[in-house]
Amino acid sequence: MAQKPRIPKGTRDFSPEQVAKRNYIFDTIKSNFENFGFQPIETPSFELSETLLGKYGEEGDRLIFKILNSGEKVKKADLKALETGNLPRFSNSLSEKALRYDLTVPFARYVVQHQNEIAFPFKRYQIQPVWRADRPQKGRFQEFYQCDADVVGSKSLWQEVEFVKLYDAVFTDLNLKGVTIKINNRKILSGIAEVIGAGDKLIDFTVALDKLDKIGEEKVKAEMLSKGIPQEGIAALQPLFGLEGHFDSQIETLKGILASSEDGKRGIEELEFIDQAISALGLQTATLELDVTLARGLNYYTGAIFEVTAPQGVQMGSIGGGGRYDDLTGIFGLKDVSGMGISFGLDRIYLVLEALNLFPVTVKSRTKVLFVNQRTEDVLYSMKAIQELRAHGISAELYADQSKMKKQMNYANKREIPYVVLIGEEEVNSDVYALKTMDTGSQELLKLEQLIEVLK
Repeated sequence: MAQKPRIPKGTRDFSPEQVAKRNYIFDTIKSNFENFGFQPIETPSFELSETLLGKYGEEGDRLIFKILNSGEKVKKADLKALETGNLPRFSNSLSEKALRYDLTVPFARYVVQHQNEIAFPFKRYQIQPVWRADRPQKGRFQEFYQCDADVVGSKSLWQEVEFVKLYDAVFTDLNLKGVTIKINNRKILSGIAEVIGAGDKLIDFTVALDKLDKIGEEKVKAEMLSKGIPQEGIAALQPLFGLEGHFDSQIETLKGILASSEDGKRGIEELEFIDQAISALGLQTATLELDVTLARGLNYYTGAIFEVTAPQGVQMGSIGGGGRYDDLTGIFGLKDVSGMGISFGLDRIYLVLEALNLFPVTVKSRTKVLFVNQRTEDVLYSMKAIQELRAHGISAELYADQSKMKKQMNYANKREIPYVVLIGEEEVNSDVYALKTMDTGSQELLKLEQLIEVLK
């Protein structure tokens, strides 16, 4: 009995139309990356496990896809660890490699390995797939593309300003209006943790806080309590959960809350600089908004944190995010190299554009003209014309087999091919082509030069 074909959960096939739409997003992002001075690199789909593990926090590590060893290496599995119940050690002995979880850590590894070839500040972009063993749901996949831009070797806050402008430029070109670029600063989160007596539990604090929009205020408080954050400290957070209003007014509130924290005050100064620069430069379609509960529970952020949300009315998680990391390359031995980067969530952006019907009608991967195939003696005549059309950048093809006219016309309709060329003995003898416009049914006889002009 034949096996029913299927694919793993959290993965997808893409039709020609879907690929064309994805390429439209890729091309828009890529052109803006290059317009802002970023250079492309690529890294392997999988890295050594030691490169990835321990870089994303405990929750991130659990979502990394490990690759089982093969061949002779399987024999080196630590069976004693299994016998003693040390499952993490046993698991690690079975795997030395893992699929990349994101593009940032592999980028840090790349920078350290190629530091003598790189001109700093180094601005790179990378558009490649990543894998996460996450629970599949709407807008969340186990295999998906990230589109990253990073700069390392510069501590200037103008980089943060540039990334806000980059987000705005991309979403403007995609005609996606109403996008919100949320910003916070890790130093502010550190200051808040210090003020509430949880300075030694910063990671637990930020991981819990990052779930606020997913699980709600009460469950966030319960998780903080379970991690050992004192009840009185959690109670002191109350003003933050409801903090709203203009950027300036929120900053003033934070100044009062963080008056005793040097870290917190530095974070406020950085946010004020970015806000004032963006106010002076302006944004085309996006809005910059301060969100003091934004944590993005990744351990390597040290300064500004970004998260981009879709326009109101579209139920979707973040469609982009990133932040400042002052010493990410330090994990690979290259100290004091500050970095800043952002990522675009291609798959979620696709779903948002689809939901809002924002893909241009012209974004389709399709043949422009089909030549019918009814007589063997006409095929060479058609192929010469097809060759000339392709030389002028016009996508053209010959119907592969000699079939009834109705079948060939149905094929053109199903493929949404806008033009069909009909050729018979009369057309060949007169050195002309009968061009039929499919949506109107109109037909005209044209010389090859005229055919090229019309189809252009």
